Amino acid sequence: MGKVALITGGRSGIGLACAQKLSETGYDVVTAQRSPAANFYSIEADLSDPETPQKVIQQVIDRHDRLDALINNAGIMLEDTVEEMSLQDWNRTLHINLTAPFLLIKHATPHLKGNGAIVNVGSIEGLGSNPQHAAYCASKAGLHALTRAVAVDAGPQGIRCNAIAPGFIETDMTAAIEDKAREELIGAIPLKRIGAATEIAAAVEFLVGPAGGYITGQTLVIDGGLSL
Repeated sequence: MGKVALITGGRSGIGLACAQKLSETGYDVVTAQRSPAANFYSIEADLSDPETPQKVIQQVIDRHDRLDALINNAGIMLEDTVEEMSLQDWNRTLHINLTAPFLLIKHATPHLKGNGAIVNVGSIEGLGSNPQHAAYCASKAGLHALTRAVAVDAGPQGIRCNAIAPGFIETDMTAAIEDKAREELIGAIPLKRIGAATEIAAAVEFLVGPAGGYITGQTLVIDGGLSL
């Protein structure tokens, strides 16, 4: 039986690219998100519900009887200053971006023991910040820290846990950025281009595969040099 990978937020962007890449390299892919995803077995999941992660993991096990890789990709960005942001928006951001991955890891761990891998999709905004992104930055910094903690706790069970920190990547979200702002952002990137979701997917495939077998607890920055 082939290896099985679960990817949250697999309908588009980085999540879809990861699903396609892992499928190409032999994984049976399951995606989980609010609306159905094409081309892969898809679980409709509202990750703002704290009971959803356990249900998602159980559906994967019921269908495949195994889980080898967990990619925590789903996330949201609600913009506002600390002064203006509501507690509801703060809590929603932290729940989807940080608590849901924690719960998915918690319930996936028994099935990943032996030779499993986790990749958490963080952000360079977990290392720095753009204006009005307090909740998003806090959630991604927390996800990076959770990655390190899981690597320490789960390493003796044969589970590796890493994170990636993408920069400006071409997705539906970034496509909505106005041309002037886009040009300014590209101007700040040493490589002078926007990253592709497929480049993030290639890094994810490396981290869950045998080539990354001695890497754990790391956050790999993939931003064309922007954070420099």
